[in-house]
Amino acid sequence: MLVSVSERNFSKEVLESNQPVLVHFWTPWCGLCKRINPLLHQFQLEWEGQVKVVGINPDENLKLASQYRLTSLPTLLMFDRGAVVDRIEGFQGREELKRNLDKLMVSLLPSSA
Repeated sequence: MLVSVSERNFSKEVLESNQPVLVHFWTPWCGLCKRINPLLHQFQLEWEGQVKVVGINPDENLKLASQYRLTSLPTLLMFDRGAVVDRIEGFQGREELKRNLDKLMVSLLPSSA
């Protein structure tokens, strides 16, 4: 289960985080949102210690939904150092989503050079 974030703790959990944060905007009535939850949980396990994955219900957090201009669900926003660095909408499939998330994480990791 993803950590649930609200307007009350968004700044502390997302914007002030020392590591990248993947925010999953979802609702209980969104079928696709529920279908990608296992993939997001797996992603969090694979990148443990390097990324935090949280969930936000925009129906209960209208200010955040408006601030980040949600137009469809699910929407994934990747934050790094308090800024949105990527936005994923319009999923084509689980494998494509996993590829995109892994590629994004590799780009965010400090180079070992």
